[in-house]
Amino acid sequence: MWADISREFADSPSQTRVVRFLLENGFGINEEGRIVCNGVEIPATHIGRAIETDRRVVDATARRILENPELREVFIRMRAAPDLSRVAEALGLSVITLYPRDAQQKGIVGAAVKVLVDHDLSIRQIFVTDPYLAEEPRLVMIVDEGRVPASVYEDLRALPQVKRLVI
Repeated sequence: MWADISREFADSPSQTRVVRFLLENGFGINEEGRIVCNGVEIPATHIGRAIETDRRVVDATARRILENPELREVFIRMRAAPDLSRVAEALGLSVITLYPRDAQQKGIVGAAVKVLVDHDLSIRQIFVTDPYLAEEPRLVMIVDEGRVPASVYEDLRALPQVKRLVI
């Protein structure tokens, strides 16, 4: 999908930055061409300030997205999900972040989940950053344990797909 977006917005680096920001944050666009997060409107001036561009660029990008049938379908339906990793400690949860050697490789999530299951850990939340949008894609797993046994980290580090593990 990112290749299609890059082609569509190749003539405008500033609009490309807007699209990337919207996707990275799970922001959509409503039928009126307004930026929304789960139906709540976000002023174009706020988006522009966040990525250091003019609100008119944000508005033009939203209109352009709505004119493209494929992108329209994506952004009209876009929803943001909460990321528990930033509040995990307060909730008594642990966060395990895995950086893969090659994010395009199949089976990374399955191998990591198998390690957690083999150690009888419950997964509260799991998400993967899109390798086409993130400079350094990662797999984030939030588990229902305040302290994860060292053997879990050892087993995860031993996976051939793992470049780096952050606890």
